[in-house]
Amino acid sequence: MTSQPNPTRRWLKICITTDPVLIDAIEDFMMGISGAGVELAVDQPGDTATLNAWFDKDQEDQPDTDLILTQLASYLQELASIFEVAVPTITTTFIEDEDWSATWKEHFKPFAIIPGLIIVPTWEEYQPREQEQVIVMDPGMAFGTGHHATTCLSLQFVQEALTGRSDTSVLDVGTGTGILGMAAALFGAARVMAIDNDPEAVSAAKKNIEINKLQQIMEAQITPLASLTAPFSLVIANIVHDVLLELAPDLGRLTAKGGQLILSGLLAGQQVTNILSCFTALGFSLNRQEQKKEWAALLFAKE
Repeated sequence: MTSQPNPTRRWLKICITTDPVLIDAIEDFMMGISGAGVELAVDQPGDTATLNAWFDKDQEDQPDTDLILTQLASYLQELASIFEVAVPTITTTFIEDEDWSATWKEHFKPFAIIPGLIIVPTWEEYQPREQEQVIVMDPGMAFGTGHHATTCLSLQFVQEALTGRSDTSVLDVGTGTGILGMAAALFGAARVMAIDNDPEAVSAAKKNIEINKLQQIMEAQITPLASLTAPFSLVIANIVHDVLLELAPDLGRLTAKGGQLILSGLLAGQQVTNILSCFTALGFSLNRQEQKKEWAALLFAKE
C-alpha cells in the first residue's frame, strides 16, 4: 500500500526533548502539521522524554521548514507555560529516505486503541480475533493515529453513544485522519459526515475511508461547519478548548433534539468548567465525563 522510497529524497528529522507531561500534546501537534510521522523514544531514564518527528521536507524546502520550526517553537513555549515546566529543546537533522522508512515502520505496530478496536498500519498484516474490529490506516498523514488520550476517550464515548441505536447520523468535526468517524461507522452508524478545514487532513481521511471500504457509510469533505443545515444524531468534536467555544453555537444547532454531543481535546480543570458552562447554556446536559492523564472528554445529551 505504501510507495517505494525515492533514493534521492531526504527527510527532516526534528528531535524534541521535553518534560514527559507534554508528550501527548506535542505528538498530536506534530502529526497535525505537514503530515509528520512521529515516534516516541522512551529509553532514557529521568525527568525528560524524547520525541522524534519526521517530515517529507528536503533541504531545498527551506521556507516551509522554517515555517514548521517557527510554529513548533511558538507552540512549545505556550505549552510549557500552561503546564509550568521547562520549554522543550529542539534539534534538526536530515535523514536519507530509506532510513526514515525503516525506522517509522519499526515503531508503528497494530495496537488496541480501546478494547475490541485495533488500529493497524497499512504495511502490517493482522488477523482480528473474535469480536475485534479493525481500522487500517496510514499514520502520519494528518492529525490522529489513535495514540493520544483524547482519541481514546472520544472512541469510548462514540462506542457508548451508538450502542443499541439504529439509523444514527454522525458528524465528525475536525476529522483529521478520520479515525473517530470510521470507528462510528464500524460501531453501527448509518451515515457519517467528516469535515475538516485542512485539505491534507481531508485527503488522508478519504484514503483511509477507501482502505477500510467505508465509502457507502462515510464521506469526508472540506465543508464549513456553518454551512451545514440538517441536524445529526451524534456530533463529535475532538479539537481544542478555544475552538470548541468558538464553534459552540453551530455544534449546538447541528445536534438533533434528543441527540448526543462528544467534546474532547480538553485539559481537565478550568477548560472543562468553561465547556460545561457554555454547553449547558445551549440546552445540553452532561451524561458523563472521563479523564485520562491530564486530558478530559465530555458526553452531552441535547434536551
